[in-house]
Amino acid sequence: MAVRPFVMWPDRRLRRAALPVAAVDDAVRALWSDMVDTMEAMPGVGLAAPQIGVMRALAVVDASAERGRAVLMANPEVLYASVEPRLHEEASPNLPGVSAQVSRPRAVTVRFLNAAGEVEERDFVGLWATSVQHQVDHLAGRMYFDRLSRVKRDMLLKRAAKVGG
Repeated sequence: MAVRPFVMWPDRRLRRAALPVAAVDDAVRALWSDMVDTMEAMPGVGLAAPQIGVMRALAVVDASAERGRAVLMANPEVLYASVEPRLHEEASPNLPGVSAQVSRPRAVTVRFLNAAGEVEERDFVGLWATSVQHQVDHLAGRMYFDRLSRVKRDMLLKRAAKVGG
């Protein structure tokens, strides 16, 4: 469909919670298609609608090696999270040029509306779990650096300001 432009930090939309999706319809499916195209163009392993300025609780995730296996989610909600953490270098196209090690649960169970409009619960592990949690954060108006200590977050944002000019 189309590659959409990213909303750039510190745009206020990145700090607002997305609105729930009442039903999966053709407009939602078209938006998911654009989101997958945008994610692939980055390239990345996930994208939440607020990242492209659409304030709806929609996300796409594809952490497969071969690609083309995107999971399309409306209103994703983490039901269960493992105690075991996983460290991963996270970044965002909304704040280019910087990244940070973030610790998140290694595995999660997520409930969401799928492309058929049905409620689905699915387990995600490893990079899939990290990406889903990253997208759920975006839908809640949080960025990955919110999970850092204040000192590390301030350093990252200062570095980003220098990179951004």
